[in-house]
Amino acid sequence: MPESPTRTVVISGATDGMGRATALERLRRGDTVIAIGSNGAKGRSLVAEAGAGDRLRFIQADLSSLAEIDRTIGEIKQHSGGVDALVLFANRQSPKRRETPDGLEHTFALYYLSRYLLTRELTPLLDASSNPVIISVAGVGNKAGEIHWDDLQLTRRYSTIRAQLQAGRANDLLGVAVAKHCKARFVMYHPGFTRSGDTGMFNPVIRLALTVLGKVAARSVASAVEPIHGFIDNPPEQPLTAIDRGKHVDPSLRTLDPAAADRLATVTEELLKGL
Repeated sequence: MPESPTRTVVISGATDGMGRATALERLRRGDTVIAIGSNGAKGRSLVAEAGAGDRLRFIQADLSSLAEIDRTIGEIKQHSGGVDALVLFANRQSPKRRETPDGLEHTFALYYLSRYLLTRELTPLLDASSNPVIISVAGVGNKAGEIHWDDLQLTRRYSTIRAQLQAGRANDLLGVAVAKHCKARFVMYHPGFTRSGDTGMFNPVIRLALTVLGKVAARSVASAVEPIHGFIDNPPEQPLTAIDRGKHVDPSLRTLDPAAADRLATVTEELLKGL
């Protein structure tokens, strides 16, 4: 049997949890990985552990910042003639509302807007691949939460859960919109509760609770990322795939409404033009 072709894989949120595990496994399989993360020490640790030489490029960037996103995209374009897989993990919960330097609510900027911009701006590199795929790891299949059209930046009634749910529903609609026009297949993947990520932003009581709960109820990182490698190695044939904890999501779900996806794309472009 012929060996599988090597790929160029871009991963956001690549220095923790599932993102880190995915990066290391892709490198083990011989791929070239562009790993994006905000923590320089964790990035250097990833590079040291991987020992992959020039097959791993780490880009330190805060993807809640539009300027940092733009710089990151520029570096990727400078060093890569094509991208076979774009894997989107970057997310960080904020117990209190905070704004980015661009005046955007942090969760909205990092969890949704960075994925929107990376997808939009890297489309030419994805189109250069013979079999490209975009994988967005978020909460597809979850019907809770909504897009707060009159207050996208959650200036009123902010809560961590409200912000996470809104950005999650926005990422659902991003997949629907992109699948209409992009050569790359778009996979929305929800692994369920996983022992992954940084809990340092929470107070000690919540951190302890999450640690205990993770030990008894969460999936391992290795189990959670296993399907991702299948999507990279063999992208689905259909333009849009949505998987929630191993089960296909009904495309008629209200959170995947095409009209809402078009509306959000328009609103997002208007927002960006105003910044």
